[in-house]
Amino acid sequence: MSNFLTRTLSGAVYVGLVVASILVHPVFFFVLFLLFSMYAVWEFHTLMQSPLMIRVISVLMGGLLFYLTWLIFRGYSAEVCGGVFMTELLLLFFTLISVLFIRPTQEKPVNAVLLWGNILGSLIMIALPFAMMNILMYHNTYKNDMAAFRLLALFITIWVNDSGAYCVGSLTAKRAGGNHKMFPRVSPAKSWEGLFGGIAFSLLAGVIFWKVGWLPSCWAALVYTLVISVFGTLGDLMESLMKRTIGVKDSGRFLPGHGGILDRFDSVLLAVPAATIFMFIFLI
Repeated sequence: MSNFLTRTLSGAVYVGLVVASILVHPVFFFVLFLLFSMYAVWEFHTLMQSPLMIRVISVLMGGLLFYLTWLIFRGYSAEVCGGVFMTELLLLFFTLISVLFIRPTQEKPVNAVLLWGNILGSLIMIALPFAMMNILMYHNTYKNDMAAFRLLALFITIWVNDSGAYCVGSLTAKRAGGNHKMFPRVSPAKSWEGLFGGIAFSLLAGVIFWKVGWLPSCWAALVYTLVISVFGTLGDLMESLMKRTIGVKDSGRFLPGHGGILDRFDSVLLAVPAATIFMFIFLI
């Protein structure tokens, strides 16, 4: 099977799973993105060559963070997260934190500060954005029946932005003198022309989101997609810089032809927190 066909089929499966999980059922979304979140944390620590104990406990903490956020924003805070159950979850969470910070002191010769940085990096840069997807998915600010489409709009904007940036960047690269590279040391293929092309496509998608009722107003849709486009690009550059720093081409082999889970969700890692902040400020 050719690499192009492999990329196309695996990409279609990935897109189909993401869209279906958002639209079909909350449990489907929970299971799929819980697995994505935990695998992404594992992949990060594999790249960082963290000890096995650190990887396992970081994955459990990331999964627990996603689980708690899902429970709370699904509306179970009073029934399920109350009393003894919530206490047990918090005790488990803080126990895992304690183990994570004590364990490096027993690993010799290991740079404990580096391990702590990797632990916090995996939780703050990876697990937390995945957990915050539950806020975009379930927090009701605009219309109760439109909440899930806010997260779907985020993913569609990222995909449209990537496609638009690729098309415009490729076309402008063929002209005399080529295009203007953004940060060639980090990502040689990215250009300023591609950036603005991706933004233009994203804004067009924003207008469509407003027209179909996913977002409350035209200006909110335009700013929402602009925020996602800009911070999605920054997230992509952040992951590219990380891979170049440690000397790898892909973060893993999770998706045939596309690399690892971090390669697929790099844009999401900064776009989700930015979109969530925008949502709370402007009550979209």
